[in-house]
Amino acid sequence: MVTMAEARAPRRPHEGEDIRRARRGRRSRASAREAAAGWGFVGPALVIVLGLTIFPGIWALVLSFRTWDGFSPPESVGLQNYADLMSDDALRAAVLHTLLYTALFVPASVVLGLFLATALNRRIRFVSLYRTAVFAPFVASAVATGILTTYLFSPQFGLVNNVLRLLHVPPQGWLESRSEALVVIVIMSLWGQAAFTTVIYLAALQDVPLEVIEAATVDGASRWQRFRHVVWPHLLPVTAFVAVYQTIEALQLFDLVFVTTRGGPLDATQTIVFYIWKVAFHKLQFGYGSAIAYGLFLVTLVVTILVTLAQRRAARKDLR
Repeated sequence: MVTMAEARAPRRPHEGEDIRRARRGRRSRASAREAAAGWGFVGPALVIVLGLTIFPGIWALVLSFRTWDGFSPPESVGLQNYADLMSDDALRAAVLHTLLYTALFVPASVVLGLFLATALNRRIRFVSLYRTAVFAPFVASAVATGILTTYLFSPQFGLVNNVLRLLHVPPQGWLESRSEALVVIVIMSLWGQAAFTTVIYLAALQDVPLEVIEAATVDGASRWQRFRHVVWPHLLPVTAFVAVYQTIEALQLFDLVFVTTRGGPLDATQTIVFYIWKVAFHKLQFGYGSAIAYGLFLVTLVVTILVTLAQRRAARKDLR
């Protein structure tokens, strides 16, 4: 029971500040415990990821200034490996093949993904089944896609040539033709990767405000006008992301080429990454292969920055 004297006794001037400090200390200790628990869960996976990315990247950078066959001691050569990049005809051909593949694949994947997403962004029967069917090729492994490619486009027993024979059209060489093999790689890449762009665009289309579209409809805008002036501005940031992502994927194409053509016929489908694998693990020139890999990294970084800046500038102009 508090007496009148105790009630009238003045509080210490710093008593309230001490209480607030004690509360802040308890909150900080609780936050520290939560952070420690979080890092305890994330830490092992983070160590593995960094170990599989940072260490190989640093080691490849060191090797790019040396010659090493994997057995004998490495020898320092300075910038010679990077100088050899300029005079390598096989690398130049691989760069041209990769650029041609990128020029065919990236716009086609963006347009096809946008078309499929627009078609699936409707209230129709079995729409969930259609969406699953479109996305299924994306989760298929590159080995499965390569086996399917070989089966479909085999010049002798392929399904595509059998259909052409029924239509009285001369069969094509496909994977055995220098002029057609890269086109087949693009087609099968679209079969697998267009699902990714479709899902991204579908999510973006569902975020477009319906009231804005309805207002445009009331104002008499046609379907194309609604898409051009209402929907498309909302899709520009997504388009920038998709273009950058697909460009990086195109520049790093390896698995589908490895499973189907192994760079043939006559190196017609040899891409940069496949050439890096060939130089490093076939010719055992790990230093030169590392130099090519870092050259590809710099090119990818520059392309990513340029595409992002171009898309942002286009978005600003469109919003104006």
